[in-house]
Amino acid sequence: MNRTKTLQIGNLIAKIPVIQGGMGVGISLSSLAGAVAKEGAIGIISTAQIGYREEDFDTNPLKANMRAIQKEVKKAREIAKGGIIGVNIMVATKQYSEYVKEAVRAGVDLIISGAGLPMELPKIVQEEIQKRKEEGWQLKRPNLVPIVSSKKAANLILKMWDKKAQVAPDAIVIEGPKAGGHLGFKPEELEHMEEMDYDEEIKKIIEVIKPYEQKYQHEIPVIVAGGILNREQMEHYMDMGASGVQVATPFVTTKECDADIRFKEAYINCKKEDIIIVKSPVGMPGRAINNAFQKRIQEEGKIPVGRCHSCISTCKQKEIPYCITEGLINAVKGDIEHALVFCGANAYLADKITTVKEVLSRYCEE
Repeated sequence: MNRTKTLQIGNLIAKIPVIQGGMGVGISLSSLAGAVAKEGAIGIISTAQIGYREEDFDTNPLKANMRAIQKEVKKAREIAKGGIIGVNIMVATKQYSEYVKEAVRAGVDLIISGAGLPMELPKIVQEEIQKRKEEGWQLKRPNLVPIVSSKKAANLILKMWDKKAQVAPDAIVIEGPKAGGHLGFKPEELEHMEEMDYDEEIKKIIEVIKPYEQKYQHEIPVIVAGGILNREQMEHYMDMGASGVQVATPFVTTKECDADIRFKEAYINCKKEDIIIVKSPVGMPGRAINNAFQKRIQEEGKIPVGRCHSCISTCKQKEIPYCITEGLINAVKGDIEHALVFCGANAYLADKITTVKEVLSRYCEE
């Protein structure tokens, strides 16, 4: 395998400059993240309702999720055999700080955070490490990586981290309009995605970062995400100043992906016109496959919510069109007709079940 340059984030060095994007609920857990890390890229576990398989999830979702973070990180470490393991934690998560603290206690290598602006992330991490140090723990500080989609968001995070915590990010993920799941764009922008010169926005974000690299005397690598299919596309962004890419959708149809086979087959069977922009109960637009579940929402306007699992801080149960936790758990379990099936813009290109090794080779071979 002919490799490109490595990706360095803080003290971490990945032999392949690819981060596997975090996908919840349960799509990227220990099996996928561990396999990616074992091959020399960076494996990411999604913490979104990570404890959905725990026996007490319905009665105590927070406790179940905290326990599952520890379990999944440990299992991923065993698979990775020394590879880099991180977590993705959504800012919109209820009790966000508890998830961050649990990830620190689990000893993850990095925390990636989006679906909102992670303004308090450095402070939460610093306080948890200090608290546990006083109790005799020896915790390492994970590398902290915010997700942004605009120069404005990058500027806000850089300024606030500098002012409040006197730190700069260890890296920044720039998530473009072709990404899957929740998106940092307005619906009308996504409708005219092909007209958007997003490369210019990436260049602006890279320029915003430079003064903070100088101030803190360390590189802040940029990782570009959203619809990047191969080495040629990756190198396009590297030529612009990026250090690597984040890839999620291509990993769904691997043997190692943690989702049910029927979830993977939904990607293989979908057509380009089946991929739509949906309004998520989180309050952000998202990209998903148009299935029976989406058609029911379009026709009925609202699907009654069963049990609340305290997932999203912005959730107003009486107003939301459906429960996102129920929709995503149905997806990972393979109940596709009753599921929210998030995907990237290029999901329709999947035509078979493959492996993590094969996906990563697309970014490494000449």
